[in-house]
Amino acid sequence: MPFRAPVDDFQFILNHIVGLPRVTETGRFEDTTPDVTEAILTEAGRLCDEVLAPLQRMGDLHPARLENGVVRTSPGFAEAYARIAEGGWVGMAADPENGGMGLPMALTTAVNDMMSGACLALQLNPLLTQGQIEALEHHADDAMKARYLSRLISGEWCGTMNLTEPQAGSDVGALSTRARPNGDGSYAITGQKIYISWGDNDFSRNVCHLVLARLPEGPPGTRGISLFMVPKRIPDENGEPGVANSLKVVSLEHKMGLHGSPTAVMQYDGATGWLVGAPHKGMAAMFTMMNNARLGVGVQGIGVAEAAYQQALAYAMERKQGRSPIENGTGNIVDHADIRRMLTAMKAEIFAARAIALACAVATDMSRATGEHEWTARAGFLTPVAKAYGTDTGVEVAGSGIQVHGGMGFIEETGAAQFLRDVRVTAIYEGTNGIQAMDLVARKMADGGDAAFRILEEVENDAEAARATLPELAEAVWGAAENLRETTEWLVTRQMNDRFAGAVPYLRGFARVLGAHYHLKAAITEGRAGPRTALARFFIRRLLPEHAALLGHAREGAGDLYALSPEDLMA
Repeated sequence: MPFRAPVDDFQFILNHIVGLPRVTETGRFEDTTPDVTEAILTEAGRLCDEVLAPLQRMGDLHPARLENGVVRTSPGFAEAYARIAEGGWVGMAADPENGGMGLPMALTTAVNDMMSGACLALQLNPLLTQGQIEALEHHADDAMKARYLSRLISGEWCGTMNLTEPQAGSDVGALSTRARPNGDGSYAITGQKIYISWGDNDFSRNVCHLVLARLPEGPPGTRGISLFMVPKRIPDENGEPGVANSLKVVSLEHKMGLHGSPTAVMQYDGATGWLVGAPHKGMAAMFTMMNNARLGVGVQGIGVAEAAYQQALAYAMERKQGRSPIENGTGNIVDHADIRRMLTAMKAEIFAARAIALACAVATDMSRATGEHEWTARAGFLTPVAKAYGTDTGVEVAGSGIQVHGGMGFIEETGAAQFLRDVRVTAIYEGTNGIQAMDLVARKMADGGDAAFRILEEVENDAEAARATLPELAEAVWGAAENLRETTEWLVTRQMNDRFAGAVPYLRGFARVLGAHYHLKAAITEGRAGPRTALARFFIRRLLPEHAALLGHAREGAGDLYALSPEDLMA
């Protein structure tokens, strides 16, 4: 079965679960009518099904390669990227003043999800450009905006982000790349960056690198880092790509997956760059791009999970093995209880993760439209949950997809293994999922847990209202939310290392409860009978109970993690 973008699911979740109508009632997004939303999702789905999905295997079998300093992309990628750019999909959420559509982030998030399921290796390119557009909109001066934004939004130029160095991964403050003033308002950038996704390509007229570097007077650590725009080709007086800059792709990484996406080692040898924002404030500007990318990476995981699920389901409905254990069965392995368990769990996890990601996007839209702190705090709180749970779901569902295929899942020709190889990095980049969890229990709880408690109040109120019609499910959700509330109260009183020790299980437990909340809403919306209600019952009765063990883990603190010395661990 070829990939099919789940357009109906997006419309259901946006309209009935996460509150897109509230967004479109604001002045900022009032032009995003239901007809516009339907047209956007339908056209994006068609692009994914007909143009991007056929390239999924092509990128894996014919990887990007470096030839004489030039990156050659996988067959068909250039033509497909042109379709993405021509359709305006790169600049969906960008400011209309610069050529963007000005659409809600919720729609951009839905489209990124679809594109990731169709062909993750190619989708990563416009996702990075979208993040760069947002960073420039917030932090660049007017001259830089005028020179770069319209070309990035049109897709004529592509954008990247350059943080990591061989000695400076998550500890960005340890970077050694230097920037020295040229005396004319520009700077000479010298250093090496690694893991630069889509560091170059052979289909855009320019590649614009946002590079973190330190000025001569920059203090040590992250407080002394500045951000620079360093284009592959320096724009001339007309804004057209001019002479080549002093930068190059040294090599492309040999990766576990995502072979169609060139991951470059970049060398800057006195390359000309321009300051973005204020000196020594580069991390603030880069975080704008990273936060945009974290939600985008979360839905990359969900999109791949969708594709892996669709392929596993198709295989299960065709593969005959043994006798059917149910009366009037098909005779295919989809009849078997364990196969049905895996497929139902895959579908239930995808719905929960997708609803959380879209709820995060809606909160972002409401923050932009209203400026209200509560929405800003909610978007900030949900971002690490959406990123970590979305990518964990991608990894787990892709793994289950291999299992459904049995031995054929281990055979590369089926393509089942590619989903797992491709999606595995999403739990690592844009901040590992452990770092996301630490961010959740530290910075995102600097308010004493207020944002978390507001979400839990909503979960409990909705569960209370559902007790009259779905009492068994509503009671389970309400009880889980109360357990999560008590754990959150405990967490905000603890020392930071105790919080960090329980951060990952806490985030996972929060996702379990929030996912159950959205499943319950889906069942109520459906009328308490039908496939969404059956899926909600599966999630709430079989998966939600995991929250208790996760939250118990989260409350254990850090002490026993250090009971074994490094020498003990080696014994």
